[in-house]
Amino acid sequence: MSSQARGRRHRFAPMLLLAFALVLVGGVYTAVTPTTAQADSLASADPAKGADLFRTNCSTCHGTGAVGSDLAPSLIGVGAASVHFQVTTGRMPMQANAPQAEEKPPQFSEAEALDMAAYIASLGPGPEIPTAEQVDPALGSPANGMLLFRTNCAMCHNAVGAGGALSEGKYAPSLMDSTPTVIYEAMLTGPQSMPGFNDAILSPEEKRDVIAFLIEQREPQPGGLSLGSLGPVSEGLWVFVVGLGVLIGFSVWIGSRSS
Repeated sequence: MSSQARGRRHRFAPMLLLAFALVLVGGVYTAVTPTTAQADSLASADPAKGADLFRTNCSTCHGTGAVGSDLAPSLIGVGAASVHFQVTTGRMPMQANAPQAEEKPPQFSEAEALDMAAYIASLGPGPEIPTAEQVDPALGSPANGMLLFRTNCAMCHNAVGAGGALSEGKYAPSLMDSTPTVIYEAMLTGPQSMPGFNDAILSPEEKRDVIAFLIEQREPQPGGLSLGSLGPVSEGLWVFVVGLGVLIGFSVWIGSRSS
């Protein structure tokens, strides 16, 4: 009997083959099975209805089967979170060719958005819609969220999320009215000019901390007037125009009285 034949009949060979098969099946199952976040969000969604909605409203730009075209990119692999973000904020369908898609009243209901998200998710794995627990600001740390936001986001969105201008006609939108789910999905998917923050960059807990900080900024301002929440710019202008104006007025008044 050859050494190769003896190797195939080694007593440990069946166990090794079984272990290899289990690892292979587990890996395939993990790749194709939705996680709890996606399963919870898309439990009642209908991918077939989503496919019909997509063909009617989106395929003109994104192509049949969402493979992309000269007008719009492929959506295969973008995930349910990206579709849900774009559709529920009204950014898609895009109203006009512009530097970036603007937020507007959504054209589809929440159920229809989830149907389309389920359809796109069925075409390839991608970022999933967060669960209610992942976006609950009550479970986050506003203090840690402030540090994370000012390190990663404030240069575009302003120190408290009021938004700001970018180059080439683009802008970072205000986050004052954005829902926690929309904020989480934006961090996860990185829409338009925004970089994406996957879970290796910002963990789900850190994303929730950022949400907690932003939601806290919507409370009544402890100092009174928010002055547009533009930070030192508006505050400095207020001091310069009003503060110096009052001082100059007093100086003129005192001078006129003394003369």
